[in-house]
Amino acid sequence: MTTTTTATVTPPEETAPTGPRASWAAVLALAGFEARILLTRLPVLLAFAVYIGWTVWRTRTSYEGFPALQDADRATQTAPLLVGLAVLLSVNQAVLRARRYDTERHFAVLVLPPWRRTVAHLLSLVPAVLLVAVCVGGQFGWEALKPGALGNGSPGELLAGPLSVLLLGALGVLFARLFASAFAAAPLLLVVLLFFSLFTAMFQEGDATRWLMPVVDDYSIRTLPSELLGRPAAWHALYLAGLALSVALAAVLVSGEGAGARPGSGSVSGTGRALRGRFVGNRGVHAGFAGAVALTLLGAVMQTGGVPAETEKARTRYSTAPQELQQCVERDGTTYCAFPEWTSRADDWAEVVDRVNSLAGDAVQDRSLVVRQRVEARYGLTTDAAMDPLTAPNQVSVGTMWGGNRVPEFAVAVAGVLVTGKEAVAGTLCDGRLVTVMWLALAGGSDPMSDLRDIRVDDSTSGSAVVVSQTEPLSMTAAHTELVRELLDRPREEIGAKVTAHWAELTTPEVTTDRTAQLLGLDAPEEADECQE
Repeated sequence: MTTTTTATVTPPEETAPTGPRASWAAVLALAGFEARILLTRLPVLLAFAVYIGWTVWRTRTSYEGFPALQDADRATQTAPLLVGLAVLLSVNQAVLRARRYDTERHFAVLVLPPWRRTVAHLLSLVPAVLLVAVCVGGQFGWEALKPGALGNGSPGELLAGPLSVLLLGALGVLFARLFASAFAAAPLLLVVLLFFSLFTAMFQEGDATRWLMPVVDDYSIRTLPSELLGRPAAWHALYLAGLALSVALAAVLVSGEGAGARPGSGSVSGTGRALRGRFVGNRGVHAGFAGAVALTLLGAVMQTGGVPAETEKARTRYSTAPQELQQCVERDGTTYCAFPEWTSRADDWAEVVDRVNSLAGDAVQDRSLVVRQRVEARYGLTTDAAMDPLTAPNQVSVGTMWGGNRVPEFAVAVAGVLVTGKEAVAGTLCDGRLVTVMWLALAGGSDPMSDLRDIRVDDSTSGSAVVVSQTEPLSMTAAHTELVRELLDRPREEIGAKVTAHWAELTTPEVTTDRTAQLLGLDAPEEADECQE
């Protein structure tokens, strides 16, 4: 009888697969795969195309080439929400893919438990978020490189756009884990976004609860110095980061049984190690979730404290005593006083002042003007309160915005002070002097008729209209408009010689519109002079 001996071969200890290391490698591999799929989804591609196209189209001519960076950083926040919406819907569909195709049960034999697959989907959001960050940086950098750029941007403001995309993407993953049906989740997500929009629209600048929304884009009527904004941008960025992390960890926590478990053998000792690993993993995820919630609450509380008292005091000081904060330089007999962030703008102002002075000729050679920058900041970013005109002789107000119709608007202010001597008097003009003021302001421009249209509230070149101003607006009657149009059609040198020759009479308060027309070689206006009536 032959005896057969069977040998049992035990594999070396070092050849056993390392579960956790292999699992995290698989997580990263799955995250890379899902990230590529996410970036090539049609909604995401369309959203990025619209976002980038709109950004390029807008930034070419934004701020008339003279951006204040404390406004430009906020302008980067709203458009990324479109990308966030597309990412939210696409990642939601990606998480539910296995349920749609009934392949969820096959994942049970793979190395990745549900919670690790959730982590992979969350990591797949990173490339989209980074791409949005690149777009935000490109938009802001473009503004900063424009020759007329000034001011200071805020990193916290620039982070709002990318963090909003991260938050919306994490919400997409969370809702996919909470609701098994895509048809149930997608409408709910849209309702959430609609709620965000309506909730944001309900609140104004003074409402602290508006900072609970992803983006708080205060539309600034007037640009304020960066230290007067009073926006808790850094705390809001912390709030968004904490909220996104909280939502992401909540998605991991609700991903089902096996969260935190390490794959092991079927032995008792392996099961024990798995249970211990599961406990440690759960404890780590719960601790991380608690820390993220704490960060969210910290940011939420700190950002809703309102405008700091120091900022309120600074706003009042800038508004009522600007001369105490300004730096002054002299150009050709005219003094230009600007806030520290605007000192480089003096050359642009000087170009307009010199142009208006040259049209007045010798009559104003002995006139020394002071151009003083002013801002009304006491009522915050979103108000459009007019400033009181200066009462001191030969002083002209200039605002914090430049380019476009701000240039002829400033020219009108300069001409008004040259003709009347005081800004407070220029704002009350309703006689023949207004014709001289408007010609001095507009005749030196490259397109006087377009400038006339730009500085009138109704964008017209006929009839009566209100002329926009940093202080008191002027009122042009139909007779004034008729004469100004005729003067702008005549040769500049011809009218300039007559203005210089008759300067004394053209600038007297008693001069009528008809007399102004006679002195400048024009027929009396066909329209009745409402001021004389």
